[in-house]
Amino acid sequence: MASTVPVEEPHKVFDTILTLDFGSQYSHLITRRLRELQIYSEMLPCTQKLADLSWKPKGIIFSGGPYSVYDKDAPHVDPAFFELGVPILGICYGLQEIAWHESKTNVIAGSEREYGHAGVKAQRCGGQVDRLFDGLEDEMTVWMSHGDRLSQLPESFRVIATTSNSPYAGIAHETKNMYGIQFHPEVTHTPRGTKLLENFSVGICKAKREWSMEDFMVQEIARIRSLVGEKDQVLGAVSGGVDSTVAAALMKEAIGDRFHAVLVDNGVMRLNECAIVKETLEGHLGINLTVANGTEQFLSGLKGVTEPEAKRKFIGGKFIDMFEAEAEKIEVGAAKDAGKVKWFLQGTLYPDVIESISFKGPSATIKTHHNVGGLPKRMTEGQGLKLIEPLRELFKDEVRDLGRKLGINHELVMRHPFPGPGIAIRILGEVTPERVEIARKADHIFISMIREAGLYDQISQAFAALDPSKAVGVMGDKRVYQYIIILRAVQTTDFMTAKAFPFPFDFLDQVSTRIVNEVDGVCRVVYDCTSKPPGTIELE
Repeated sequence: MASTVPVEEPHKVFDTILTLDFGSQYSHLITRRLRELQIYSEMLPCTQKLADLSWKPKGIIFSGGPYSVYDKDAPHVDPAFFELGVPILGICYGLQEIAWHESKTNVIAGSEREYGHAGVKAQRCGGQVDRLFDGLEDEMTVWMSHGDRLSQLPESFRVIATTSNSPYAGIAHETKNMYGIQFHPEVTHTPRGTKLLENFSVGICKAKREWSMEDFMVQEIARIRSLVGEKDQVLGAVSGGVDSTVAAALMKEAIGDRFHAVLVDNGVMRLNECAIVKETLEGHLGINLTVANGTEQFLSGLKGVTEPEAKRKFIGGKFIDMFEAEAEKIEVGAAKDAGKVKWFLQGTLYPDVIESISFKGPSATIKTHHNVGGLPKRMTEGQGLKLIEPLRELFKDEVRDLGRKLGINHELVMRHPFPGPGIAIRILGEVTPERVEIARKADHIFISMIREAGLYDQISQAFAALDPSKAVGVMGDKRVYQYIIILRAVQTTDFMTAKAFPFPFDFLDQVSTRIVNEVDGVCRVVYDCTSKPPGTIELE
């Protein structure tokens, strides 16, 4: 029986607030806060043309950014968005972008910068201009991060908030639903910021709070069935991580045995990883799984490769080669009445998309994600494979929620992420069989001890990496010259920003002792306490 559920993309089903990103480190948090309010939100570069947008948002938010609107090469939004007839909220640079659009002379460099906490005072003017601060206190603590400021109020705007250094900390148009604030409501440093975003999205934009994993799951299953049809087969990459596991379970729910999961043993997996994945996917979830052994191909191809991007690209390319070969085997071995393998499943997440897209072009990309960017032309031209990414709009915590809705057990749903390039990007420099084995054993000890201490679910991602810069040590009264192990553990909700986990020193001391005693070739262990930013979660 055909499904009656609409099979459109989420932004065509759910009321959606669009964030146009001007490059702020906080931009992604706007989308996160809105989704926490059960309002669907997406983020696109500020260079997005309205004419190329196939859907209409309920409201638009201009993010902050590191630029000055008056600079020659400053980014500016497509003027057509101002004529779309939906409410607009400008945050920091976004406020200045609104003012600059109204008059090209009213934004200047401030004589005093505002970075950090500030006290903002709401100015009650009466009427619709007050709606942004409905239910909020007249005086609030907010987070500022700006150097430029308005020099004068744009025509037909009113002041709705001030600080000691910003006479125009909040502005609103007298008749249009257009608002600007100089502070950042999306960060936790602005305690009442979520309420302000709720006032804009629900009170002003009239967006319905309908975004839930239950609805998304029903919607996405229907969309998958519509895309794939009744006979086509789907090939999917799995790694044992939560993303690929949830994507596989969703695909299994949608099309049953026509989904074929492939796990490539690339020689840089965690200890006993392939056996664990096989037991989980085949034994517990009933998913068709093929394990393809590519250890020799990967490790020989990585010989002499030291640059992180070169590692990622080689591994990504070799993955595609092996998946292509497995697709042909599956198709040849299929029943005569079975459809062809026409689709390729990837567990791409929204943070992957955000980090891999920059409105300033590829040069500003932080790093290449193995599962963003589609397939090579040889696989997509003519009758080749088509990409299907059911998790592309989701953040990590939303994926975990979806996994629970699909009946995946707690231990698997909460499993820490494991990157596609595996241990290869947890070895600084050249990847060798010896180094892989050392990193693998150290990682197993670290993760096992985290579990034994009851800390695993408090940590978002943890692993042990290897620094090939050897250090001097003393073992058995003898001088040794051996590898350094770097421990990394972070806490995060969206994987866009993260903080190092505050282990008790005694715990780190115990981990260090076990690794040095049990892993040959290691004489020193250090803990990486760098936040993201400036660091990334993975070392490469």
